[in-house]
Amino acid sequence: MSTFSHGRGVLLLARGDEVVVDRVTGAADEATGVPCTPATRFQIASISKQMAAVAVLLLAERGVLRLTDPVTRWLPDPPPAWSGITLHHLLTHTSGLGHWPEYPAVDLVGPAEPDALLAAFAAVPPLFRPGAGWHYSSPGYVLLARTVERAADRPYADFLADELFAPLGMAGSFAGPAGGRPDVAVGYEGGRPVPSWDLATVSLGAGDVWCTGADLLAWLDVPRRGGLLAPASLVALTAPHAPTGRPGEAYGYGFFVGPLAGRRAVHHSGDNGGYKAFAAWLPGTDQRLVLLTNQAEVDPVAVTSVLDPDGS
Repeated sequence: MSTFSHGRGVLLLARGDEVVVDRVTGAADEATGVPCTPATRFQIASISKQMAAVAVLLLAERGVLRLTDPVTRWLPDPPPAWSGITLHHLLTHTSGLGHWPEYPAVDLVGPAEPDALLAAFAAVPPLFRPGAGWHYSSPGYVLLARTVERAADRPYADFLADELFAPLGMAGSFAGPAGGRPDVAVGYEGGRPVPSWDLATVSLGAGDVWCTGADLLAWLDVPRRGGLLAPASLVALTAPHAPTGRPGEAYGYGFFVGPLAGRRAVHHSGDNGGYKAFAAWLPGTDQRLVLLTNQAEVDPVAVTSVLDPDGS
C-alpha cells in the first residue's frame, strides 16, 4: 500500500464496512498546539455540492419543486439571460454560468450581501446557452442553495442539519461559518494560517460544509446504501448526466462519475483557501476513501494511491 502522506488532517479508507486505513496527523491549530483528532471538523469545500444536490432532490420528492423548474422561479429579480436555466442545468454544470475566475468582482473571503452577490453573477453573461456545454460552476450551486432556502422556507444550513445530517448521524457536521464552534481546523497555506472563505453567502451550497472524517465516510453511504432518497432519486444522483470532456467521465448531481485508479467511481474533490478534501466510493470493490486536510499544498487526487489494487 502507498505511503502517501497528507501532512496534517484525516485519511480514511474503508473496504466494505471495515475501516482499513485510519490516519490522523498534524496540528488542527498550530498557534494553540491543538492536534488533529477524529473529532476535528474540516471544510470539505466543493464536496458540499453533494449536500446541495441531495437537498434539491428531497424537495423534488416532496413536490415542493421540480428539477425542470426554471431557476428564475426561485430567485429575486433574475436577469432575462437566466430564463432558460433549470435546476437540472445547475446541478449538472450545464447552465452556462461560469466558475469563480469568470466573476473577478466576487471576493471569496467576503463577506457579501446575498442579493448583491446574485447581482454580481447576473452582471456576467452566460458562457453558452443552457444544455449546450459543460463548465464547472460553483456560482450555479449558490443559486441551488438559495432555491432550497426559498422552497423550504428556512435557512439552508438549518435544512441540511435537520434533513441530512441528523438522519445520517453526522453529529460533527454543519454548514456555514464556524462561529466559535470547537474542534475546527484552521486552514494553512505556505505554513501560514489564512482567512476562511465566506461560507455564509459566497460559498453557500458550493463549499460551505464542515465534516469530520467519519462523518464524510458515512455520507458516502448515501449513494452506496441508499437512505434519505427514494430509489429513483438515488439513480439520478450518480447518473452520468453530462460529459465533462475528460475520457470516460461525466457529472451527475454533485458527483463526478468515471474512472478513478482504473476503476469506476463516484467522487469529488474540494479546494477552499487553506483546505483540501477528497471523497470517493468505488462500487466494484466497495471501497470508500476520504481525505480531509487543512494544508493547501496537498494534492487531494494523489490520495487514490492508497487504494487497494483489487479491493481485497
